[in-house]
Amino acid sequence: MFAAQSLLVEVLDTTLREGSYVVDFQLDERFVVGLLNRLDETPISKIEIGHGVGFEAERTGIRPCNIDLKSWCEIARSELASSQWGMFAQPEFSRLETLRELCDQGMSFVRIGMSPEQVQANLGYLRRATEMCDQVYLNLMKSSATPADLIPGLLDRIPDNIAGLYIVDSYGSMLPSDVNRYILAAKECCSVVGFHGHDNLGMANANSMAALDSGASIIDGTLAGIGRGAGNAETESLAGILSIVGDDIFSYQKLAKIAEFCRASLHVTPDNRNLQVLGGVIGVHSGFFPLIEEICAENFLDPGHLMKTAVELAERSVGKDDIRAAAQLIVGYAAAVTTPMADALLGGTK
Repeated sequence: MFAAQSLLVEVLDTTLREGSYVVDFQLDERFVVGLLNRLDETPISKIEIGHGVGFEAERTGIRPCNIDLKSWCEIARSELASSQWGMFAQPEFSRLETLRELCDQGMSFVRIGMSPEQVQANLGYLRRATEMCDQVYLNLMKSSATPADLIPGLLDRIPDNIAGLYIVDSYGSMLPSDVNRYILAAKECCSVVGFHGHDNLGMANANSMAALDSGASIIDGTLAGIGRGAGNAETESLAGILSIVGDDIFSYQKLAKIAEFCRASLHVTPDNRNLQVLGGVIGVHSGFFPLIEEICAENFLDPGHLMKTAVELAERSVGKDDIRAAAQLIVGYAAAVTTPMADALLGGTK
């Protein structure tokens, strides 16, 4: 079903950004050089590199990547002859003057991430970014926390010259029917739509193909699915699926070998599978799992109960304050219920 449009499909590899999460943003420079060199010999035309959270994430107190921006630029320029490279940014900490410098150093694209509700407050940032970079993509983080029918209204007045608009399944909770609704909503706002899937429930590959079937033209992948939390759609698998339903336009066999190189080279920090599944079903971002584990351990709480309560309290996307408030609510309720029972058992009440 994709054969007729196979030449219009683009697979963007984000292993060196998403993959940085699993090594706490400390990447072996020799591995980076080797991976870029190998990827440049494939038909993958866009490669995302840099800090997983976005360039200059360390300005918010997050651990910096061991490879600084200058070094990233030097490595990318030296190893990539045919592929374009770009980075991720977030307006709250990624400065526009730094974006200009990165583009001057050869960066071809930037993907700017924010929730749909944050777009209107950042229109100026987006417009100025398009003046500095030829390819600016708007990534709607935690897309599924916002009803699909509200997306077009929240994107009113976005720059006409953005390169594309991304639906992002940050929780790994979407099903193909959900992807269809969100891609169609995004298509109302931008002719070029991409999809970035996480694999909490094992749906990232299927969802990526559903995105293409719904009109998306770009899908993200990481080699061997290595990425934040439960990981991402797999670049080599996406290429393989596309070869089955159409043509082998991305050289899946080469990518499969590179995926094995990644799997063997990266010492991945294992994720908490219990929390990944809970987060995928309930709709809580994996970035909050350390806080959830800490609170549950301190208060002897069930993480599923805590997550569900936080979702009920949140206006849209769950945040740290919602999780803490949920814990206080549960602990307070438990105290109110158990104390009278304990008093009765001890003879303290009439």
